[in-house]
Parts: sequence; structure tokens; C-alpha cells
Amino acid sequence: MHRVLTTVACAFAVSAVGLAADNETGMPLKSGLQVGDYVGTFDVKDVTGPARGRSICYACRYGARPVINIVARQITDEVATLIARIDKQIDENQDKELKAFVVLLSEDPKADEKTLIKLTRKHNIKNIPLTLFDGTAGPPKCRIAGKADVTVMLWHDQEVKANHAYAKGKLDKKGIEAVVTSTAKILE
Repeated sequence: MHRVLTTVACAFAVSAVGLAADNETGMPLKSGLQVGDYVGTFDVKDVTGPARGRSICYACRYGARPVINIVARQITDEVATLIARIDKQIDENQDKELKAFVVLLSEDPKADEKTLIKLTRKHNIKNIPLTLFDGTAGPPKCRIAGKADVTVMLWHDQEVKANHAYAKGKLDKKGIEAVVTSTAKILE
């Protein structure tokens, strides 16, 4: 019995350490609109999509369709991999009209435009407009947490069905897979 309790206590301690590694509070990071929230309008500058060079509201453009919105503070290899995986998901779900767009929160929009264009070319992104938001706080209506490096909101009929948030350096293969898997929640 003592061995079982010790094993359970150790497992709990390891779990608690894993949670504490996400942020100082030990609670999961919350960023962006949460499940059940309504998606309002917000404008971004389109860099690679159909409205290149102009301000656009993709939440408006996509309307009631299933949408994946990736908001990032920087383009890392993991973010690029996530974008490429979602681009593939869109190809596989054209009959369900799955849409997505990326918002890079930027302090230097001119430099970041070049970054997004290179990303599109390097990873052959065909289905996802890459956009910029001038300022690292993000669109106020999106409620992006200051500690969130990547926030992914998935919605359908303009209601959030899933949300994933990652602190700097926390998006990994497991997180990417979790986002890809959760697309099923908006394709039902």
C-alpha cells in the first residue's frame, strides 16, 4: 500500500511540475477568445492573401464557416510547422469549407512582411493568408494574453469551439498535434 501511495504521490508531483512549467501560477495559460465566446470583427493587414496590402477582417470574410485563427508573436520553426499542417488540413477538407488565417503581432511590420512572404514560399502555403497586426498586444477583441507566444482559436458559426495557448518555447510536436486534432470540433 505504501508503494502505491508513493507512486501516486510521485505521479502527482510530476504533473504539478509540468503545469508549473507553463507559467508561474501553475494554471494552464489562457489567451484569446475562449470556448463559447462569439468572434467579433477585427482588422489585420493582409500580406499573402487575396487582399494583399490592404486591411481586412477575415472573421467577417469567412462568416459562419469553420475557421482556424493562429495568432503568433514570432515565426518559429514550430509555428511554421503548425501553419503547414493546417494548410494541409484545409486541402483535405475543402468540401467542408475549412478556412484559416495567421496573424503575426508585429513591432516592425515592414520587416515582418518579408518574413511572412518567405514563410509562404519556403513552406508552399497555398490556403492560408498570412497577416500582420501592428502592435504586440493584438486586436483588443481577441484578448491575447501577454504571456502567450502562440494562441490558436478554432470557431464555427462565429462561436469558439476550441482554444490552445502556448507560452514562449512551449509549442512543440505534441501541441501541434493537439491543434490539428481539435479541428474535428469545428468540422462536425
